[in-house]
Amino acid sequence: MITILKSYAVPALVITMLFGTTAMAQDRTITLKEAVTLGIQNSKTLKLSKSKIDEAISQYEQAKDKSLPSASASFGYDRAEIPANTIKFGTASIGLPKNDNAWLGTVSASETILGAHKLKYARESTELLSQVSRLDADNDKDQITYDVISSYYNLYKVLQSKKVVQQNLNSIDQQIKQSQRFFDQGLVTKNDVLRFQLQRANIELNGIDLETNRKIINYNLDIMLGLPENTNLAIDTITEADRQLAPLTNYIDTAMLNRIELKQYDLRTQVAETSIKDVKANAMPTLAASAQAYYVGIAADPLPKTGTYITPIVFGLNLSWNFSTLWNNKNKVTQAKIQREEVIETKNIAIDNVKKEVNQDYQNYTMALDKIKLLQTSIDQAGENNKILESKYKSNIASATDRVDAETLLYQAEINLELAKADAGLAYYTLLKSTGKLNK
Repeated sequence: MITILKSYAVPALVITMLFGTTAMAQDRTITLKEAVTLGIQNSKTLKLSKSKIDEAISQYEQAKDKSLPSASASFGYDRAEIPANTIKFGTASIGLPKNDNAWLGTVSASETILGAHKLKYARESTELLSQVSRLDADNDKDQITYDVISSYYNLYKVLQSKKVVQQNLNSIDQQIKQSQRFFDQGLVTKNDVLRFQLQRANIELNGIDLETNRKIINYNLDIMLGLPENTNLAIDTITEADRQLAPLTNYIDTAMLNRIELKQYDLRTQVAETSIKDVKANAMPTLAASAQAYYVGIAADPLPKTGTYITPIVFGLNLSWNFSTLWNNKNKVTQAKIQREEVIETKNIAIDNVKKEVNQDYQNYTMALDKIKLLQTSIDQAGENNKILESKYKSNIASATDRVDAETLLYQAEINLELAKADAGLAYYTLLKSTGKLNK
């Protein structure tokens, strides 16, 4: 029996070690920089954006191919059976063979000389649109980065709040023990003890809500970073350096230079201008050069001897002009110009929206910094008040209600400060995003 137990002990120990190692591997402390890097590397949205860029590049290459000379070749065989092969002209007649063979081969090439600007404009438009696709990918990258940062700070807020909850639970436990001693000594009533116990229950309820939020945010962040879905993330210490705020106009000027959508509108304006040139080009004549080589054989052999085939080679120029475009093309030009103006006006609207967004994010960040200063003062005041009420309560001068209220005020001030610090950090990155400098 002892031998049997030993035979199972080693595998059980190995299994325990393996599961223990796996459990440890599921916990990970991560920095903000690591989170952003993983988010970008594993983003399915960015992978889709890359496919769109590749498609735009392919379309550009196809537009370039259209400017190359066109060429073609063909080779065919025909056999003619002629049952009625005699033609009479009065007393004279012409006799044809009962059957005959014919081989015809052609090789041709052509190149547009005058009018190639239409192909040039098509190539320019496609190239500009491929640049727009690249900026779309940059915009997606900024959004992914911001989403990761936002989730990171939200998780940080929850974890910090949980720490404060635990600290307050430890503190309230001490208060419950002390009040119980006072009750046993007849210094306080049972109601005073119940007040502390009720406060502890309320803090525990808050802790349950925080844990639920932590699980939701943690899971979503695991998905975004491409990590195993059961990874418990711990946030590395966030040490936000004091950042000196520049004047609002500095941030607006930065946004005007770096916001991706404004760059895209500039490119779309260029596309619209190229479209105007393309429409105007419809009224221009075209000149094309061509060359053809023929092989005409009448023998049954596809490669007959000299004297049974001919090989004419033809060179030519073809000038054409659809001059009706002089009077039916002007409205198309007008439409193209209207479309260009629409793009310009849309950009102007976007500029106004960017200015408002930057101002809002700037004011929010300023407010977040002011809140931190105010809440720090509140904590100092709440802490001093708590010490005074604690001393009075021990001396049986203050009531349990006053003691609980002082503890609650300090607890709430501590939570508010941690949340305000996280809000300020996120507000800073929101301001960076609105100025187009998040990934720069």
